[in-house]
Amino acid sequence: MIDEAEFNKINTLFYIYRFEKIRNGYLFYLIPLADVESIKRFIAELSQKYDVKVGYDGGKYILELKKPKRDNLWVNFLLLIATIFTTTYVGSLFYPQPNLFGGLMFSTAIMSVLGSHEMGHYFAARRWKMKTSLPYFIPFPTIIGTMGAVIKHRGVIPNRKALFDVGVAGPIAGIFVSILVVAIGLKIPYDLSGEPGIYIGAPLLFDVIVKLVGFEGEVIHPVAFAGWVGFFVTFLNMLPVGQLDGGHVARAMFGKKAEIISKSVPPLLIVLGLYLSVYSIPTGVWIIWGLITFFFALNPHPEPLDDITPIDKRRFLLGIVAFSLAILCFTPVPFYY
Repeated sequence: MIDEAEFNKINTLFYIYRFEKIRNGYLFYLIPLADVESIKRFIAELSQKYDVKVGYDGGKYILELKKPKRDNLWVNFLLLIATIFTTTYVGSLFYPQPNLFGGLMFSTAIMSVLGSHEMGHYFAARRWKMKTSLPYFIPFPTIIGTMGAVIKHRGVIPNRKALFDVGVAGPIAGIFVSILVVAIGLKIPYDLSGEPGIYIGAPLLFDVIVKLVGFEGEVIHPVAFAGWVGFFVTFLNMLPVGQLDGGHVARAMFGKKAEIISKSVPPLLIVLGLYLSVYSIPTGVWIIWGLITFFFALNPHPEPLDDITPIDKRRFLLGIVAFSLAILCFTPVPFYY
């Protein structure tokens, strides 16, 4: 499994005093011959191809390399089907009487919005040959029928360009699809017939689409609401904190200085939430999200393998555009009853 070049590189950086073949891999007992940074970079490179475990005891390394397990695509598929069911169920309840066709429309819209975001990350990661799974959707039979989706990444990030591309691709794809979904949804007739609903705050980007399509109603179709969710999720994800998408983009743009920004955002969100609760419509969403992002900010962002080479000007400009679009997705009071 391990090729000659990799073995020779290990033999260059370490003195191999013991070597074992184990199930699906190898175990090396090593004494370091090179500096710590060179060893760290090489182990990071190995993690692109293998599942790596490193032990350190008394100046000696124990390096375990195993062939990575394949992802079980049935898990992705079953979670996808389950999430289609839960989003359809929740969407069907957005009508005076349960409406299966309406539920399917909402499910298609919300899955397109969330799926495009995750697939943006996936294709960007694959372009850089990073080990990334397909999305795992999370079914949740209330609110919007899902808690979103996640993808699993194994191994290191090659450089700041890769970090930027993977971080920015999801929000850009998600915003584009959300705009289309909102524009389509605002054109679909919808009447609650006096039924109580949820009042949502419209971000500036949503208001722009309302004017462009000439919408003059007071109640929006669930499909348009799915697009609104896309805007809201984009703003939350693009906060430059920790390992949120915005944290990846900021880390790629500003390097280690991004940690200062990351630690500054949570208290600002909490202050915003407290201010709105006192002087506007009470909403705890920013206090809650401030507390959540506080824990994200506690952990330093993982360093790319090449953390010295900066991103190019084109990417830096795209980062400014992405953060600007995220700001256009912000609304102080997202929802209230």
